[in-house]
Amino acid sequence: MDSLILVNKPKGMTSHDVVDVVRKITGERRVGHAGTLDPNATGLLIVGVGREATKKLGDLTKNTKKTYEAEIILGANSTTDDSEGEITKQDDKRLSYEEIKKTLESFVGEQMQTPPAYSAIKLKGRKAYELARQGKTFELAPRKVIVYTLKLLDYNYPVLKIKCEVSSGTYIRALARDIGTELGTGAYLKELRRTKIGKYDIKDAVEINDIKP
Repeated sequence: MDSLILVNKPKGMTSHDVVDVVRKITGERRVGHAGTLDPNATGLLIVGVGREATKKLGDLTKNTKKTYEAEIILGANSTTDDSEGEITKQDDKRLSYEEIKKTLESFVGEQMQTPPAYSAIKLKGRKAYELARQGKTFELAPRKVIVYTLKLLDYNYPVLKIKCEVSSGTYIRALARDIGTELGTGAYLKELRRTKIGKYDIKDAVEINDIKP
């Protein structure tokens, strides 16, 4: 069996959880995924089943645009840049729709982005989130990312909803954090849904419970 399965990952499951489910259903040992989604994120996850399919996974996401829909909370910061971290309230600074839209437009294009401290990036063999949980102080090097499009879907303070198309390696948690910094309100990511990876679309994905042998 060699195939790619487009899965609509539910909230609460890790990407590895999805791989384990597919492995049990198919009986195939060689199962992997392309483009990790955080447990709290939902949406498109590409799962490869079989030797040839898993070999292709790296190429599927390398230099590939990804599309996300995100809900961001303004007026507070998080240690993890999402709702899982320790939340610190900031000034209750309410901005107009036009101010929000103008700021979002300024993020379109190539930029340097500092990944979240709670990420899987390795420092001397240790994952950053492991060091962060231990209270260790460290700095992650900024990396070049591209925001191709960034659209304002809805704004009702403190909730900001956006849709963005970004390059591989872009952290939407970090984007939310940086938007909050630019607005002067602080911000963190509350909800995230991935809808596209290159040519693959969430509309063609199956629910985890609908995968059959």
